[in-house]
This record gives sequence, structure tokens and C-alpha cells, in this order.
Amino acid sequence: MGTEACDTSEVHIWALRIPAGVSESSLDLSVLDERERRRLADLIHGCDRTLYGFAHVALRAALSGLTGVAPDALRFTRAPCPCCGEPHGRPVLTSASVEFSLSHSKDLVLIAVAPVAIGIDAEPVAEPEVAEQLAPLLHPSERAEVEAAALEDRPAAFARLWARKEAYLKGLGTGLGRGLAADDVRGDLPGWRLTDLPLAAGCAAAVAVNSPRSRTTRIHRALPAYPDMASLES
Repeated sequence: MGTEACDTSEVHIWALRIPAGVSESSLDLSVLDERERRRLADLIHGCDRTLYGFAHVALRAALSGLTGVAPDALRFTRAPCPCCGEPHGRPVLTSASVEFSLSHSKDLVLIAVAPVAIGIDAEPVAEPEVAEQLAPLLHPSERAEVEAAALEDRPAAFARLWARKEAYLKGLGTGLGRGLAADDVRGDLPGWRLTDLPLAAGCAAAVAVNSPRSRTTRIHRALPAYPDMASLES
């Protein structure tokens, strides 16, 4: 996929799985900046390093394809926190007209890019006991929805709401510091469009876009510089 295929007024989502045989040593980690390399070095397990390296190399490739800036020339900072104003909000590019969000879990990597603030998240469907333990943290209306589901469907119902909530909070830039019970994410929220992404069995995913209107969303199956990176079906 070349740069010409990407319209920066649209929402772009890359849904990728790490191909079999990929390891930390097979990735071009030279494109990462010093902060990313320090974070990579701090990870203890090889599988975690591979996931982190793959996700951040892929993020840079996706952003490069949209902005025309070389992957290793992209610079990141943090937006001001909406709660306190300190510079620890969502990650942003220092000089580009697009916003982005990154989520990775196990061998799954999701990248979302848009001209407005955006958040994306993927959550594996948890064991029933885990969903039961965490459901009380949700907004009362969300808890009621989970409890109204058939017993066997509750883990998936919980995962769907959790993914929507994390996507929204990542888009806001507050993270979990805002409080999980503060917002009812079953539908859209003021100024935000929340959409479920049915990308893979056993996993709930969602994207939150800071836009009062619906935007064209494109799910990509390959990265500009990495056509061999396996992707999920849209």
C-alpha cells in the first residue's frame, strides 16, 4: 500500500498479527527512538520484546505511509492531560496533522490513525470469573447490560464494553485515571463516535473517534514497507 492510497481525512486502522517466526532479532529496530529502545530493553520476556518491537515498528511504518515522513524521523511527545494539564496525556506526533492510537495484546496489534483524537483497544474475552470480578468497576448501566446477558455470554459482553471504554479513555488521553464508572460507553458519547470492530474470534475491539459525524473507516491488510506482515480479516 503506497502513500497515495491513504486519505488523511479518513480513519485508518491496521489490524495485524505477528507472523510465525518473527522475533526481536528479525525486526528493523533501528527506526525506534531512544525512549522506545529503553522501554524495549526493560521488558524481561522475549515474547514481550517481540510484541513491543513489532508494534512500534509497525506504528512507524503506518504513520510514515500517511505523513510521508521517514519512519526513523518521526518524533513523539505527550499531549497535555485533560485532567491536570501536565504533559502525560495521549502520545502524539510533534509535527504532523494526524493523531494515532496503538493497542497490542498477545500476537495482536491494532493501529488507528485519524485527523482527530482517536483511541483503539483490543481485549481478549476473559474467563467468566474474571469478568465477574471486574464488572462492578463499570458504569451502572454497563453493569446492568452485562448482568442481563445469558451467563455464557457475559464474558463477551464485558469484553466489548471494556474495549470501548479503554478506546474512549485512550482517545481522551486520561487513561484509567478518569475512572471506569464515569462514562456509559454502550453508545456514542458527546463529540465521540464509538464503534465495535469485529476483527477476531475470542477478542473484542473498538475504536473511539473525536468527531460528531461518522467518518469513512478503512481497515488495511498490509503495511507500506512490510507487505509480509500478516493481518486480520476486516
